[in-house]
Amino acid sequence: MEPEFWQQRWREGRIGFHQDRETPLMLKHWSALQAPPGSRVFVPLAGKSLDMAWFAAQGHRVLGAELSATAIGQFFAEHALEPHISESAIGRHYHAGGIEIIQGDVFALDTATLSDCNIVYDRAALIALPPPMRRRYAREVYAKLPAGCRGLLITLEYPQDEKAGPPFSVEESEVRELFEPLWHVDVLERRDILAQQPAFIAEGVTALQTVVYGLRRQ
Repeated sequence: MEPEFWQQRWREGRIGFHQDRETPLMLKHWSALQAPPGSRVFVPLAGKSLDMAWFAAQGHRVLGAELSATAIGQFFAEHALEPHISESAIGRHYHAGGIEIIQGDVFALDTATLSDCNIVYDRAALIALPPPMRRRYAREVYAKLPAGCRGLLITLEYPQDEKAGPPFSVEESEVRELFEPLWHVDVLERRDILAQQPAFIAEGVTALQTVVYGLRRQ
């Protein structure tokens, strides 16, 4: 997907992927990461996810990456935070309340920026990308995270020929192909959610599962 696709969706308020609460599956499986106090949590394609505020409330430091200035502005405004703004070669940095969001291309993030991220949380990033970009994303972004980094990855699985993404279907076989052997991959939960997703049903989707993976950088 081209950057302008997402910029336009934010400008027009077409953000059905945004949740108005913390992600229940994240809350359920967060303890599996055994995140030390003060961990730095990397949130790619962060949008204005409420999960970032939850991480900060637990005492963690958050590093988000997001293309849309609209999304970032809404996030800080909705949490009554006034960010300090600075510039670097990789984008515009917004800092407030233990949260830093970099407005820019996630592929531009360098190893130094990600070097102290010991947690990665990916709810809507991998499934937002078409297949060629998913391969690049795993190779160029995840590969820059440090050894020992742990992560939660949440995906969707459905018959791809029944609906045009995003969000895209990403099967377990592809997850393993993308991340192993650099990352150890565990399936933490697989759940049938079609009945709770009327928009998918309306598009003719006949099966829909969400899958939660635990990741560990080797």
